[in-house]
Amino acid sequence: MFVKLRDGSSIELPEKSTAKDLIELLKLNAPDQAIAACINGKTCDVTTTLSDGDTVILWNFDDPEGKEVFWHTSAHILAQAVLRIWPDAKPTIGPPIENGFYYDFANLTISEEDFPRIEKEMQAIVKENYKSQREVFATREEAIKTFQDNEYKVELINSFDQNEVFSGYRQGEFFDLCRGPHLYNLGKVKALKVMKTSGAYWRGNSENEVLTRIYAITYPDRKQLKDYLHMLVEAKKRDHKVVGPKLDLFSLKEEAPGMPFIHPKGMIIWKQLIHFITSLLEKNDYVEIKTPTMMTRELWELSGHWENYRDNMYTSQIEKRDYAIKPMNCPGGMLYYKSSVHSYRELPLRVAEIGNVHRNEPSGALSGLFRCRSFHQDDAHVFMKPDDIQDEILNILRLADEIYSTFGLTYKLELSTKPDKHTIGSDEEWEVATKGLQGALDAWGCDYRINEGDGAFYGPKIDFHILDALGRTWQCGTVQLDMALPERFELEYTSDDGTRKRPIMIHRALFGSVERFFGIIIEHFGGKFPLWISPRPARLITVADRHETFAREIAQKLKDEGYRVEVDNSQESVGKKVRSAQLDQVNYMITIGDREVEHKTINLRTRDNVVHGELSFGDFLQSINKERKERSLTSPYSSKENDE
Repeated sequence: MFVKLRDGSSIELPEKSTAKDLIELLKLNAPDQAIAACINGKTCDVTTTLSDGDTVILWNFDDPEGKEVFWHTSAHILAQAVLRIWPDAKPTIGPPIENGFYYDFANLTISEEDFPRIEKEMQAIVKENYKSQREVFATREEAIKTFQDNEYKVELINSFDQNEVFSGYRQGEFFDLCRGPHLYNLGKVKALKVMKTSGAYWRGNSENEVLTRIYAITYPDRKQLKDYLHMLVEAKKRDHKVVGPKLDLFSLKEEAPGMPFIHPKGMIIWKQLIHFITSLLEKNDYVEIKTPTMMTRELWELSGHWENYRDNMYTSQIEKRDYAIKPMNCPGGMLYYKSSVHSYRELPLRVAEIGNVHRNEPSGALSGLFRCRSFHQDDAHVFMKPDDIQDEILNILRLADEIYSTFGLTYKLELSTKPDKHTIGSDEEWEVATKGLQGALDAWGCDYRINEGDGAFYGPKIDFHILDALGRTWQCGTVQLDMALPERFELEYTSDDGTRKRPIMIHRALFGSVERFFGIIIEHFGGKFPLWISPRPARLITVADRHETFAREIAQKLKDEGYRVEVDNSQESVGKKVRSAQLDQVNYMITIGDREVEHKTINLRTRDNVVHGELSFGDFLQSINKERKERSLTSPYSSKENDE
């Protein structure tokens, strides 16, 4: 028989071969290779038998699907280790997460002092190198009987759908309820670390019992673990929730949970971000609008939000009529389109709105600027004819590329398809929309992955996952193709044959949220912002009081060129003034002493402590004007500005 591989090639195998046989044939036996098999679109154990004509992808650790299987199996290793040490603990659930995995236990109390003991036992289990064995229960009742001593597992079993296949995985003496798939053998785990412990409500419900949650991470290579732990140290230094308040950029208040206060220094960056995006909108022929913050229930019912998103909306009643604060800008954009008659000659019509939206996120999900309840989306809705789809998606991809590259951010693309439930629009509309996005991605020529079932409720989408200076991934921009909302709102345009037709619409946000993007660049740059968005581009430092007059002359010349400048004429020593400026991440420190006053020059130092000594002010001004105009990421006076 023949099976097709990831690269499109085919390979011949004996009848009744398994994915494991294919792995052996291809000699993919390294710890990070062939974690699991994707057979005809479904991720399976590598012991699964293949059939003639199957399409087989062997997931590696570098693939998200591979990591998920690797870390899910590792969660079982953690649970097995805990039960060996604390036999009376009751395991509940243990899923993989973005970085590693966790497992929740009842009847268990531990502290960080127990971590080495748990790690040692996990290493012993890995060394025993058990093969994961899947066992299927014939009935729900059989599964319940197996786990009758664990009320948490019984509750899970009873919550599963009637058509659910009940299964578990065994490794050595440990057996756990699990859908799988799992690693074929535990020996692929070469490095592990227990990270932290916390309390967690059973099934996330605050009315339920508090369990003990243990977080951990594993890798198929020791260096990967070492690199990850180093990244965590660096990430802690760059945490926007620490760096932002320290640099006086923003604050979070108990009086407004999830609704950040942007301070004057932060507003300097904010306004530059807004100016940057709006200048690109003008260049790309967008028009900009502003729609109301609160609109009637009838509008949200028409858009589908009242049915599908109501729990996340802030609602109110005025004069016995229900209203909701907008969680999205889209319905207002629909009403704007309907405010006039449109011709095919106007299309594509690109309508942008940087709108303030509010979403009732759970308090436990709030995280600085990354997850807010009040935030601004750089939305746009592009109304177009069907034959405009590919060109318009490509225009947006080019625009996104220009935005992210300006900040030195690389990105990965992901196409998310129709969810299983709670969607609007017909299957035919979803198919047309999905093919439109996929066709544009293919024409763009960059690699992308398909994320089945993770589209918005009104259409498929392209997500931009950007990578920062530490290699961390952030979900940022999104492009969504929508044929349903134009239908719901009965949007029309007059075609070239005089008939009335329905436009197709693109939703897109490229910052995603201005607040979130702000937080990302705080961490990406570690607070060391490039000159064009820096809240503190220059500070004049006087050696003595007699130098203040000339320092203020230089400061005024910089202000006349549009720079924000401070003069430090305090009684502190020059060394302390320089250190203070470095802590404030001032791009350029200009010291003025007797020599500079006499020669009408400046003495320059950059924030990475490179001293350039006496310079012509005119030459300096010319250099930084060029740096600002080009939105350069590095200073012409420093080759290692972003290395630290």
